[in-house]
Amino acid sequence: MPRIRTAVALATALVALCPTVALPKPALRLDPAPQWREARNMQELMAILDDWLDVNSEWAQRTSTPLIRRVSEWEARARRGTTSSLQRGPLRGLYDPDTQEILLIEPWDPRNTEDVSTLLHEMIHHRQAPHHWYCPAAQELPAYRLQEAWLGERGLQAEVNWVAVVLDAGCTSRDIHPD
Repeated sequence: MPRIRTAVALATALVALCPTVALPKPALRLDPAPQWREARNMQELMAILDDWLDVNSEWAQRTSTPLIRRVSEWEARARRGTTSSLQRGPLRGLYDPDTQEILLIEPWDPRNTEDVSTLLHEMIHHRQAPHHWYCPAAQELPAYRLQEAWLGERGLQAEVNWVAVVLDAGCTSRDIHPD
């Protein structure tokens, strides 16, 4: 019994007298350009994102504006086969180059940073559409890099399987077997 009391007393003394090792807290990063949160409608939000893309992207704005629609996940999945998206993981948005339409999957919140980054990603595809791409998946790597940069400015990271994106962007066959 005295050993237990000694051990409890020692443990109590260690906790009380020894400084605790504090893990560094992640640095709070303020949004360097929070205007997007103040946008009153989709057109204002897109204009703010277009301004960012003008500075950070090699593709110029197009004269046409894409149609934006919010859709259910099942509607987006039905359209997924007709678009150039080879996205893995949860489907959050699609761009259809034939109709110049961006589909945002509900729930979608214009005040949510990740949701807005999805819109930005699809807006990049709208800018990329008139240019030649060896395959549709080749557009994804630069689009994800820009999305990652936008999120990075806000202290966030895109949840992207970079290995899969790079492999898809190579436009090679996946089922290759030697004879």
